[in-house]
Amino acid sequence: MACNGLFGAPKEIFIGPPDPNKQYTLSQCQIAVFDRDVNNLIMDLQILHDMAKLLPEDNVRSYQALFTANDIINQCDVTDGQSLIRCHAMAEKLFNQRNGDSQHTIHAMGHCHIDSAWLWPYAETIRKCGRSWSSTVKLLTEYPNWKFTCSQAQQFEWVKEHYPAVYDKMKHYVKEGRFIPVGGTWVEMDGLIPSGESMIRQFLLGQRFFKEEFGVTCQEFWLPDTFGYSAQLPQIMQICGIKRFLSQKMSWNLVNKFPHNTFDWEGIDGSQVLCHFPPGDSYCMKGEIDELLKTVSNFKDKGRTNNSMFLFGYGDGGQGPTENMLEFINRLKDTDGLPKMKLSSPGEFFSYVENHETSNLCKWTGELYLELHNATYTTHAKTKLMNRKCEFLLRDVELASTIAWYQQKVSYPADELLKLWKLLLLNQFHDVLPGSCIQQVYKDAQKYYNDITTRGSVLLNKAVSSLYSAQSSNSSLNATAVLNTLSWKRTSVISVKSASLEKKTQHDVMTQLDVEGNTLVCVEVPEMGYAAVEPVLKVIRPVIIGKDERDGLIYIRNKHLQAVIDSRGHITSLCHMADSSQMRNLVSDGYSANQFVIFDDVPLFWDAWDVMDYHLETRKEVNDVIEHATIIEDGPLRASVKVVLKISDNSYLNQTISLDACSHYLTFHTEVTWHESHKFLKVEFPLAIRSTHATYDIQYGFIQRPTHMNTSWDWAKFEVCGHKWADMSEFNSGVAILNDCKYGWSARNNLLRLSLLRAPKAPDPKADMGIHQLTYALMPHAGSFQESGVIQAAYELNVPLIQHQQSTVSGIGLASHSYFTVDQPSVILDTVKKCEKSDGIILRLYEAYGGTVSATIATSLTVKQVIRCNALEEIYSDSLGEISIEDGTMKVTFSPFQIITLMLSVV
Repeated sequence: MACNGLFGAPKEIFIGPPDPNKQYTLSQCQIAVFDRDVNNLIMDLQILHDMAKLLPEDNVRSYQALFTANDIINQCDVTDGQSLIRCHAMAEKLFNQRNGDSQHTIHAMGHCHIDSAWLWPYAETIRKCGRSWSSTVKLLTEYPNWKFTCSQAQQFEWVKEHYPAVYDKMKHYVKEGRFIPVGGTWVEMDGLIPSGESMIRQFLLGQRFFKEEFGVTCQEFWLPDTFGYSAQLPQIMQICGIKRFLSQKMSWNLVNKFPHNTFDWEGIDGSQVLCHFPPGDSYCMKGEIDELLKTVSNFKDKGRTNNSMFLFGYGDGGQGPTENMLEFINRLKDTDGLPKMKLSSPGEFFSYVENHETSNLCKWTGELYLELHNATYTTHAKTKLMNRKCEFLLRDVELASTIAWYQQKVSYPADELLKLWKLLLLNQFHDVLPGSCIQQVYKDAQKYYNDITTRGSVLLNKAVSSLYSAQSSNSSLNATAVLNTLSWKRTSVISVKSASLEKKTQHDVMTQLDVEGNTLVCVEVPEMGYAAVEPVLKVIRPVIIGKDERDGLIYIRNKHLQAVIDSRGHITSLCHMADSSQMRNLVSDGYSANQFVIFDDVPLFWDAWDVMDYHLETRKEVNDVIEHATIIEDGPLRASVKVVLKISDNSYLNQTISLDACSHYLTFHTEVTWHESHKFLKVEFPLAIRSTHATYDIQYGFIQRPTHMNTSWDWAKFEVCGHKWADMSEFNSGVAILNDCKYGWSARNNLLRLSLLRAPKAPDPKADMGIHQLTYALMPHAGSFQESGVIQAAYELNVPLIQHQQSTVSGIGLASHSYFTVDQPSVILDTVKKCEKSDGIILRLYEAYGGTVSATIATSLTVKQVIRCNALEEIYSDSLGEISIEDGTMKVTFSPFQIITLMLSVV
């Protein structure tokens, strides 16, 4: 049994941590008889009071409401039941005086926004759903003229499992069209941090659930309460069968008022969806007069359209609509002096706008940046680390399992993968992944991540083993095989634990022992394929490292780059080796890169959510050295430097800076012991680059944001979200920062910062305390970031080669093999999986550079047919359908940032 309020059981402020010792005493319990006539009159008088008070003073309807209320008071006799009925009729007479045709129409629909976790754990949300929706179906029975909207397939599944009787009633009203599933996603996820494939899986699992359970496919994406919206969402929506979008969080902007309520939103590929932000700025309306008037006065697209949505019902913590809300709305459907109220549904609203009001709508292009809650890109770093790791783990499991199913006819683990995806998608809920929940939620989330990691690793090992089994029968030798799950050829240095060869360099032979005594070898692995690890491999040029004893500077270089490291681990010089005669230091003159800095981080209220711009005024450099930079590996395959810095009396960091012989970037493996309060740790890279914008990785593409503060819209983006990389370039040169688990960035003038750790105390007082592992990399490049391979390098940092100890046939060895290739580097094959409903194979590719390109995709699988489908794996019925394939080769044309899904029928 849970005894708590609508927002949990906080100690002090409502976003504070819960009080485990909080007790409640039931002091009195009464049984009362509900008097409908009295309740009617109370509501009538409240409406009349609000009309008299809130309508303009010179408005005749204000006076009419006032005089009607006065007459009711004069004629009401509380001892005479008939008097109450007569007074109610007086109020109804005023309410029934109709509006003109030009009045704004409000489409009212019931809603119950339930956070899947926030100030309560997942287990309590299950109970909230049961309580809220049992109340809802009761009201649907008693009031047959209204409709209820409900999102998040996960919550439907919880109710189905825990409250089957309630679920049966819900199904009845879904069939009637009055309990309306909306959104089409598994949960209302965060709108920025999940990968592109994770966002697609939110729709795939959500739409699949609603279709199988209710026979409906959602037509609108429903995300009222998230902390920003990726510029790739319009395309992801469209390829998941959705062309409409509802939210309202942009009304929380701290600096600039968002200029629209109903508009077209265009993504980075040109896809457009019809958007509506209810002008009442809430998804928890009560049907009161002030809300109706605000809805009209706050509507920003007057003249262009004359309709808006109104979501009524208690939310966040559940409950939903009440009887009083419905009574209020029923009284005010068409009352002169007030906007028209229509009990409606999302489909009715959007259809009306599409059919009658789209010709004059404005268009917003690019991301919808929320000017608030931008610390959620960083808070709860371990959650974000595990999210990234699990996204790529499931990707690798699906690829290996699909090939194993095709090649060896082993069973594809569809049911197990579905369970793991559900856990990952649940943890991407818009309070969990951003880091704004209580501590108990993160204990549950970590358990789910551990389940994904453990069970996913077993599936991966099983699938990878079967890939090589055809060559391993009657074996007598052991070898290490390496699997590359990316769609381009890779040359990498790896640590092989199965062998211990002494370090030696002779002619074209190179090996090295790493600091743990394992053997380093350089391997070349084909695209989406495997190869055996040879004990030696030719390397064109070794990595070279040395220390100048005069000034303590460490010089490190390979064939791609050269860097200088000082005693504190700072990078004082960074050069690309493309033209050794014109090498240029890309670190700003007089400054050092890899400079750790710490800021005071005390937001106005939303502790876990917000970082304010004034934190930038408190910058302090982290320069206290515990252990000066020391060479710990000296080539020829890998050179490494270790440094230990003191952050404070309670916190410190260990960092190993490494460069491999074949690597295009300098890698920073960092361990931070973090015990702070309201501090923000970042790492800075002042660059000798002149650019008015920086470029950031997002789902299936990138976005550019200003590095200047020309306008308030520019200034408000002092902390932004990016994924695996960010880049600052000018013509013919630039520098990219790559990472394996971070999402917060900032760029001002020539300074690029990566956000590392925060220390908020509410709602989780222990958020981010402890030991953190993180890796980032510094990549100088010639030319543009596209042609220099920044995108591929960021993938490689996040997707290590998969080693597997494998038996091989004596005297034969393990041949290399590639399953899929793409001839254009701008086209990335991101996902390979088995079809949801058939024995086909799904390929999901996207254009990553922002240009039109025709790509040739080849496969070693025997394919008899290739058909284009949407992300829900529904085949297109128009000319986009079948693609010709000959000898395992097909040609597909991509427009900028386009996502294409192919369905392969295999033999």
